[in-house]
Amino acid sequence: MSDNPNSPAAIESSLQGVFALLAKGAFVEAMETYLADDVVLQEANADEKRGKVFCIDAEKTLLEGVKEFHRYEVLRHGTGEGVSFYEAIMEFTTTGDERVSIEQAVVTQWRDGKIAHERYYHA
Repeated sequence: MSDNPNSPAAIESSLQGVFALLAKGAFVEAMETYLADDVVLQEANADEKRGKVFCIDAEKTLLEGVKEFHRYEVLRHGTGEGVSFYEAIMEFTTTGDERVSIEQAVVTQWRDGKIAHERYYHA
């Protein structure tokens, strides 16, 4: 693998680590491990969330509404210099007993082996 943390090979390695954590529902652990301190996250057209601590706190609050995690399956992905893209399906049951299935595409910009900017597009 290249010494360049933004190379496609380095990003692929990090992305596989992200996927492994998401597959088991370890969303906060994935964020703690892979987010840059000054990360910017954006859900579709919602306002951007800025900063690792803020984003993790927001995720913890969101997860309080999840009763049971069922799956996070990556369907396909690709990497380039400093960027990755993937499609995934996430399924969970809320604390209100609603079964939710979300299809999403994720576009990620990487910097020095960490996620610097990520945007989620939902269907």
